[in-house]
Amino acid sequence: MRAPATDRGRLLLVLAAVTAVTVFTATVPLLRDWFDLRVYHGAVDTWVHHGGRLYDYRVPGTTYGFTYPPFAAVAMLPMALLDLRAAIAVGLLLNLAALAVVVRLLTGRAWRRYGWYGCALGGCALALFEPLRDTFSFGQVNLLLLALVLVDAWLLATGRERWAGAGIGLAAAVKLTPAVFIGLLLLARRRRAAAVATVVALTATGFAALVAPDASHFYWTDAMWDTTRVGQLDYVSNQSLQGVLARLGETDRAVWAVAVLLTLGVWAVRARRAVAAGDWAAAFALTGLTACLISPITWVHHLVWLLPSFAVLVRTGHPRIAGALYAVLCTSVVWLWFDDASGIDGFLGSNIYTWITLGLLLRLPVGQPAVARPNRARSASAIDPAPSPAAPRMAQVSSQPGPELCGETAAATGTASGPGRGFTLSASSEPTGSTRPAAPNPQSSSARASS
Repeated sequence: MRAPATDRGRLLLVLAAVTAVTVFTATVPLLRDWFDLRVYHGAVDTWVHHGGRLYDYRVPGTTYGFTYPPFAAVAMLPMALLDLRAAIAVGLLLNLAALAVVVRLLTGRAWRRYGWYGCALGGCALALFEPLRDTFSFGQVNLLLLALVLVDAWLLATGRERWAGAGIGLAAAVKLTPAVFIGLLLLARRRRAAAVATVVALTATGFAALVAPDASHFYWTDAMWDTTRVGQLDYVSNQSLQGVLARLGETDRAVWAVAVLLTLGVWAVRARRAVAAGDWAAAFALTGLTACLISPITWVHHLVWLLPSFAVLVRTGHPRIAGALYAVLCTSVVWLWFDDASGIDGFLGSNIYTWITLGLLLRLPVGQPAVARPNRARSASAIDPAPSPAAPRMAQVSSQPGPELCGETAAATGTASGPGRGFTLSASSEPTGSTRPAAPNPQSSSARASS
């Protein structure tokens, strides 16, 4: 199918895409009514204004409450100054800003190549991505954490290592899962960045202990180990290895521990290879995949950590594979097995997002140069075909170095050349929510915890 050749044709296509996305999101997914943000706001409001204990709060009509480390609550204290509607508005703006940072870091200056037309289609594609839909609908914090981690990836990839690790440390203090990235820094022998991340995480955690000693003691000695506070392990939204085992009826923690160790072994081999090639984009993408797999609970909205993997696939010349996998993650297909995940179809279908994550961990290209495009003269009115809505192009096309994660460094010389060049490294540089149609409120505000 050819892209429209005129501005009028492009405008009509964009309007059609926006209409289709609007109809889809209004009819297929079940909107989550800002459930997680209501957990955050309610817990902080009760804690500050009503003398309640942070981890005793429950959303009215549910059994779910605050499950993050105490520093997350301390960081959310400004919510106590806002009513719920204002908190929702601020949360929405923060998520939009974080998404802009993530897209900018993953695509570099590639978005300029396609102008308003490509950006509009790319926005439609992002709006279809189920983990993103759920992150916005729940009022979740995943995008903010992803942005913090990717800023560190950019600092490492561009040789600006003085503050590298601070973003990872803050993210790990808010939520435990990003602590896996400290393991990546150690694996890559970036001891300074690993130390910065550790010190920032411990300092933030210690500060929270001073502000809320009782809440900190309860979390680290009790709540942290109680997965039932978050939700059921076999719930179809749990797309982790533990979720797969739980839906199979396998409750032996030793089996899960073996699966985690094998996953970490694969990650260590592949991430080390990526770091050796100076491919920080792939190294961070692999670590995000691993975090999703080994976490006891990985709700669908946590899978925003897969976005860097799609950027790597497109950058290395695999846009069709990226588009196909991305399209599956837009379908909400796992919710077809919300009521019954038994049988072969249940095993394959209810865990399909886990299979995608695992497949990316095993096969994501590492250490490969970005696909260079020949320079082509373009008139002011000529615009190249836009990326598919299912997989917006994310290859670096600028000839200027800048804050991009997509650029690749030649392993032998430490430089990259050609129109696909991103930033360069010298040889010495250290490098939950348900969307199931017509389902009886899966992972709804009455059956869901903040996670």
